[in-house]
Amino acid sequence: MSRSNPLLWPKPPGIWRYGIAGLSVAAALIIPRWPALHLQDAPVSLFLCAVILSAWFGGVWPGLLATTLSAFAFYYYFLPPIHSFGPKPDEIPRLVVFMVSALFVGSLSVAQRSATESLRRARDDLKGTVQELQTTNQALLAASGERERAEESLRRSEGYLAEAQRLTHTGSWVWQAATKDALHLSDEWYRIYGFDQEDGIPTLEQRLQRIHPEDRAKWQEATDRAVSERSDYDVEFRITLPGAMVKHIHAVGHPVLDASGDLIQFVGSSTDITEPKRAEESLRQAQADLARINRVTTMGELTASLAHEVSQPIAAAVTNANTCLRWLMRDHPDVEEARAAAMRIVKDGTRAAEIIKRIRLLFKKGTSERELVDVNEVIREMTVLLRSEAARYAVAMRTDLSADIPHVMADRVQLQQVLLNLMINGIDAMKDVVGKRELAIKSQKAQHDGILVSVSDTGVGLPVQQADQIFKAFFTTKPQGTGMGLSISHSIVESHGGRLWAADNTPRGASLYFTLPTKVEAKE
Repeated sequence: MSRSNPLLWPKPPGIWRYGIAGLSVAAALIIPRWPALHLQDAPVSLFLCAVILSAWFGGVWPGLLATTLSAFAFYYYFLPPIHSFGPKPDEIPRLVVFMVSALFVGSLSVAQRSATESLRRARDDLKGTVQELQTTNQALLAASGERERAEESLRRSEGYLAEAQRLTHTGSWVWQAATKDALHLSDEWYRIYGFDQEDGIPTLEQRLQRIHPEDRAKWQEATDRAVSERSDYDVEFRITLPGAMVKHIHAVGHPVLDASGDLIQFVGSSTDITEPKRAEESLRQAQADLARINRVTTMGELTASLAHEVSQPIAAAVTNANTCLRWLMRDHPDVEEARAAAMRIVKDGTRAAEIIKRIRLLFKKGTSERELVDVNEVIREMTVLLRSEAARYAVAMRTDLSADIPHVMADRVQLQQVLLNLMINGIDAMKDVVGKRELAIKSQKAQHDGILVSVSDTGVGLPVQQADQIFKAFFTTKPQGTGMGLSISHSIVESHGGRLWAADNTPRGASLYFTLPTKVEAKE
């Protein structure tokens, strides 16, 4: 607008301001002399216009210059006698009125120009302020939109988190490190622990009352150690809800430090693992039942050999009983010989009873019981039990048992089953081979304070390109096999913290190896 309106053009440089004043007055002198304009009788108006123009574009001092030049020009050219600067007493009033008028219109022009410029500056400032306000408003609207979107995203995230916690039965929490008072408990936490949110955040004592009496010490120890060491903690425990309902909880916590490194809070989660625990227990029971079925099946296959193994000491006992009777029925009974025969009867009976005891133990159905077990003794028991089965197929059994291996914490029946499965597999692998048939069982110390047991045969060896599948359930190379023996053995060894693997022998046959730890208690 100021560019298109000449009256609003900015003031020119200083020299040009005074030049405009001079040119304006000169124009006021020249214009009346043009007859075509008919302005001969309006010199005063022209001079006032010159003053206004000079004051408008030049300011105060160019305006005063134009006023002074106009007064001299008016006095010289238009007050009689014209063309004279001599005294003109009669024209003094007109000159004074002219100068006063010129000063007045000049001052008005300067004031108007100043007001116009002030208004223009104010308008420009206002326009800038309005633009700034518009920019700020747009920024605020954008920020408001972002905040609304962020709030909506946060609400969705909170909803997703709450739904995820509900689906996974996981509740989040925050508690103070100094007092263990809870600062935040999620909705799912309240549902898991059976508290009512309307009653407010439960106290530490109320939360402790929910923990099973037998597990409070374990929880307290885990949290106290985490606070003292400023470390994470991971603990499983049980809680008891009103009505005697028991839940299994898995809690994990993480320390929160302030800028100075001081411990202030713990954040973490509590997961209800009751259903997985029950499923795990059902799985263990199913595995135990399956293992027992496997033992029963295996023992059923060994009926003839076991009957022969039991019949030997019984037949020996009968023979010794007859011998004892003969010594006693003589005219002069030989008591010493009769006593020796009776002792042999006791020995044979004990041997038969031990064999039957071992067989009954393998048929027994019960829970896993771990104790210190002499692995060499278990190997000897299985060797005696399978001696007749090995002899039936002309298999020679050889043992190489290290005398200095330590006892292991294990379930005796489960170890018997592992050795039974491995030895039966070795015997089966040699049924149809031509040449040497030997089953070697060896025990020795392993690395990291463990023991290593190997069962080696001279049979057909591992299945070609399928050696890595022999421990999978239902995989078998036997026409009448169930494919569960090695799978169960693998699970048993792993549950004891050990490892079971297979390798080919040279020139033929295969070896099954398993390790058992001695220092670390086996996994449940």
